Amino acid sequence: MFDPRLQTKILNVVDVSYGGENGFNQAIELSGEILANVKFIQEKKLIGKFFEEISQDTGKYVFGVDDTIKALELGAVETLIVWESLDINRFELKNAVTSEIVIKHMNKEQEVDRSQFRDSATSAELEAVEKMPLLEWFAEKYKQFGCSLEFVTNKSQEGSQFCRGFGGIGGLLRYQLDLRTFDEPSDDEGVYEDSD
Repeated sequence: MFDPRLQTKILNVVDVSYGGENGFNQAIELSGEILANVKFIQEKKLIGKFFEEISQDTGKYVFGVDDTIKALELGAVETLIVWESLDINRFELKNAVTSEIVIKHMNKEQEVDRSQFRDSATSAELEAVEKMPLLEWFAEKYKQFGCSLEFVTNKSQEGSQFCRGFGGIGGLLRYQLDLRTFDEPSDDEGVYEDSD
């Protein structure tokens, strides 16, 4: 009686003691390990694709907090990949002198460093207007950047390498992008002296 087209989709068969919603919940509990493996395999494929883009040097990948956010703002990120235990906070800081808002992303060690809360040019105090875990900010804002958001663990070999080697944040891009062209020039760039 079971449709043969669905036969290939069966991952597991379990015996349940209850009917209705209770039986359904029991079936989910009994299938927890199998369903976790499905997520595990999807994660391995996703990170594998990320590593493949890097190894082929396609330019269609990004990693690191600053570069990833820059690519997000440019609308280039198709899939945002973030470690589920990323421990970085997003700060909105207001310059006490100019009232300018500055965005900084800091880990726990950087938050302790008080120099992070000073403007390097004017030595003005930067007041924290808002502090939010970067994970939470991504979860709220990723749709505005037109990308999908994928959380990964460090339980697989690929996931562990992604978290340790790439800071636990990166993305697959829609198109090739060289972020160096968007870097702000330093003070001495573009200044030429005529030796005549």
